[in-house]
Amino acid sequence: MAHSMPSLFREFRLKDIALKNRIAVSPMCQYSASEGFAGDWHLVHLGARAIGGAALVIAEATAIAPEGRITPGCTGIWSDAHAERFAPVTRFLKLQGCVAGIQLAHAGRKASTHVPWEGQGHLPQGDPRCWQPIGPSAVAFGGPLNRAPQAMTRDDIKRVQGDFAAAAKRALCAGFEWLELHFAHGYLGQSFFSPIANKRTDDYGGGFSGRARFILETFSAVRAVWPERLPLTVRLGMTDFHADSQPLEESIALVGLLKSLGLDLIDPSLGGNTPDVSGVPYGPGFMVPIAERVKRQADIATAVSWQITEGIQADRLIGQEKVDLVLLARAMLDDPHWPFHAAKALGLTNLKSVLPVQYHRVV
Repeated sequence: MAHSMPSLFREFRLKDIALKNRIAVSPMCQYSASEGFAGDWHLVHLGARAIGGAALVIAEATAIAPEGRITPGCTGIWSDAHAERFAPVTRFLKLQGCVAGIQLAHAGRKASTHVPWEGQGHLPQGDPRCWQPIGPSAVAFGGPLNRAPQAMTRDDIKRVQGDFAAAAKRALCAGFEWLELHFAHGYLGQSFFSPIANKRTDDYGGGFSGRARFILETFSAVRAVWPERLPLTVRLGMTDFHADSQPLEESIALVGLLKSLGLDLIDPSLGGNTPDVSGVPYGPGFMVPIAERVKRQADIATAVSWQITEGIQADRLIGQEKVDLVLLARAMLDDPHWPFHAAKALGLTNLKSVLPVQYHRVV
């Protein structure tokens, strides 16, 4: 008796891109770049997940300007030379039948921090690697990130928006075919939307329309230069799970506005605008209820991450049409061949479809 194809291994089409399954590798900072340049580590790290059978691999949060890096070890794409270093990565991913994606980012007030294994908090001001973070307002994140950013002028805002657009064009030249803008986790875009971080009194602050303006304008600047045939997606911080967070209804409304401007898929995530968080419902797939609500109310293709660990769990989410893609991070670090093991657990008969030909005869 023939087995039906598990939902997790059904093709997914978005614009002109066809993903061979619904498994994507979430962007994961590696803090292993030099002066923003990707290197051998990135080729092997990202390439291994493509060999493992993921349909989409998204390169880590990549800064659109030097001051947009989280740490001195973060990747950047603020010059053509930086883009060229990604070309071997995108070429290799494509050879594995994997779509190459990249997440463009600006760390905002969370910039200029230690590489995690070297310390916590901002780099000391006497450190030659230190730089001045910028943000919507001169309000520090708090906790170990206690340095107040420089409040951005309108010229700063236009410059950063131009940097996002220029980075998108470079990403295309580097061979990326899937673009995600990082408007989550308390980084620059999301901090403009958050009333916790944004205390501005001009038309980039205040009520919903003001706080949404930076994200909407930045998205439009990228949409103008990114090909219509390729997916343009956003990771958005939906809530901080904090009393002062923007209401979830506002975040869903913002998704709707982004969709009207040409957003192809939303990747709902955490706000990350304050260390003073309690009540996050951590547990298996804890972001799924929010992602499902966004998918229904905004009527848009939706991905989900956070504690998706088992193939059967992921297959159920896709099969029940709660989401369209699962984004895996820690699970893929633990097991680069997670797709193969998920396929076995789900009874997929053609396991060769999840393995490179070099492995077929021995597995």
